Order: sequence, then C-alpha cells, then structure tokens
Amino acid sequence: MDAQAQILLAAFLAGLVAIAVTVAIEKFGGVIGGILGTIPTTIVPAAAFMWLAEPNSDAFDPAMGMVPVGMLLNAIFLWMWRVVPPRIPSWSFGKRLAMITTINLSVWFAGAALSVTLFSEQASMAVGLAALIVGVLLGLWISLEHKPSPRGKNRVGPFTLACRGIAAATAIGLAVWLSQLGSPLLAGMASVFPAIFLTSMVALWIAQGEEVPSGAVGPMMLGAMSVSFYALLATFTLPEYGVAIGSVITWIASIGFVSVPAALWLRFHGNRRVEA
Repeated sequence: MDAQAQILLAAFLAGLVAIAVTVAIEKFGGVIGGILGTIPTTIVPAAAFMWLAEPNSDAFDPAMGMVPVGMLLNAIFLWMWRVVPPRIPSWSFGKRLAMITTINLSVWFAGAALSVTLFSEQASMAVGLAALIVGVLLGLWISLEHKPSPRGKNRVGPFTLACRGIAAATAIGLAVWLSQLGSPLLAGMASVFPAIFLTSMVALWIAQGEEVPSGAVGPMMLGAMSVSFYALLATFTLPEYGVAIGSVITWIASIGFVSVPAALWLRFHGNRRVEA
C-alpha cells in the first residue's frame, strides 16, 4: 500500500472511530461508553501495515514499545479535561472551552516532546510495559473519584456527527503525513497525537455540556490501556500467526484482559459508591 493510500485509510478509520466514541458515550453514558469507545481500533491496521512493510525488522518492536508511552501521555491528556475546567473562570462558553483546549494541548505537546527525546530511538518492550502498568494504575486511581457519568440528553444530528468524523480524519491524516516526512520528532509526536480524544471531548462539550465528557474521563483512561496491551502483544502474535490471525487474536485478548476487567471494575466500584 502506497503512502497516500495509508493516509486516506488512516483518516477514514479515525473518522469512523471519532463518531463511534462520541455516540457510545452519549448513548451509554461515561462508564460503558468510555470503555466501548477506547477498544483497539486504529492501532489494528497501523500495527498490521507496519509489520507488512518491514516483516522481521528490528524497527517493529521499538515502534510498538513506543505506543504505551503515547497512550500514557494521552491518558494524562484526558485527565486534564477533569482537572483544568474547575480552575477556569466562568467566562463565555466558547472562550472557556478554547482556553481549556489550549492548556490541555500545551501540556500534551510538552510531554510529547520530552517522550520523543527520551524514547523515540530506544523505546523497548520494558519501557512499553512500564508505561502500560503506570497507565493502568493512573486510570484506577482517577476512577476512584466519584464523577457522574450520565448519558447525553441532546439529540445529535447527522451533520454534527459528520463534522466530528471529518475533524478527526483531518487530524489523523495530517499526523500520518507528518510521520512520513522522516523527522523523528515529528513522527513520534504525530504517532501519539490524541486527535480522536480531542475531537471527542470537544464535541461532547459542545453537544452535551461539561458533565458528560467529565464523567467519561476515568473510563476512557482505563479503556485506552487496551491499545497499549494490543501493541505489546502484537510483537509476539503477528510474527507467530501472521497479520490476519495474529490481529484477531491480539484484538480479542486486549478486550478480554483489559477492556472487560476495566468495565467490571468501574461497575463494581460504582455500585459500591451507590450502596455507601
């Protein structure tokens, strides 16, 4: 597959995922919607294409080892959507959302630059595993804080959904294009850019208000670790079973070992809060 086809496919999939994430959160609420919206999706073709491009290459393992580092950074980015809003004055809706988005992205860019500087050339399975463990612990800790996770109340039309998909598709397409320029810094930052998380959170704020996306933060942080698990496991399953079967095995395992336990933990913890 040539470079342009990769960009178009990645953008198309990102658009679909962005729509699915926001619809899931609006329909099922922050807990179940946050988990459903973060099961491995775009990482599946990404890992497959990377392996097909250079099978048995030493480049595949370090690339997959970098994914959990990026997902940990994205988890922190999601957490900022809960931490920053209460500290912003009661300005107009648009001004307040713009300020929150700017602060959160600034923190992400600073973390991305540091991560790429430290790990882009030497990301290993050990680094990836450590990032996965820290991400899971962080998600568990954040989910301990009680936050209402209601379903969306406002009906969202096809035009709004299309705008969400286009925004995410544009961001991911641009990220893939930047990654093809060959710059390690641009490639590393683009590969972990939280375009889908960003468009999902902003779209939910605009359509449903502050409470719906805030309630989804903890579940999304936990659920996102399934992507990290997928990347690490793919270094074993794709070489061993091939792209097609290996991808299926890895996807099922990621959901079984991360997404399902995360959903059970959140539901159990939520029930305990209700009983208390």
